[in-house]
Amino acid sequence: MKLDKNIETRVNDIQEFAKRNRVLPLIHTPTDIEIDISMGIMPFEIELVERASKKSFSTLSVRLPTPEDLIIMKAIAHRPKDLEDIRTIVDKNPDIDTKRIKKWVTDFSEVLEKDLWKEIEEILNG
Repeated sequence: MKLDKNIETRVNDIQEFAKRNRVLPLIHTPTDIEIDISMGIMPFEIELVERASKKSFSTLSVRLPTPEDLIIMKAIAHRPKDLEDIRTIVDKNPDIDTKRIKKWVTDFSEVLEKDLWKEIEEILNG
């Protein structure tokens, strides 16, 4: 489904998918850049939105997460690509708030019953 001339949905039944997964998967068709809009309600997600910076590109305005919050989201996903992305984010942002990252990653580790922090700590400490 086209939402405007440049943005389309990436799944067929977008309303059902969004209700079930709390994510709206879109694509910017001229660039093939995938856009995932999270419909969050957890405290971290509320903070993430409040801390995000607004950026405008042509007629599109988006709120982008801080480097710390992006690291936290990628730490939760914890796929090899996410871990590589975290290394890049750390390289480009040497003054990141590691206390914030540790707090949220360890909180999510407890809920998910996974040790997410150990590997992230190694990346942060270089």
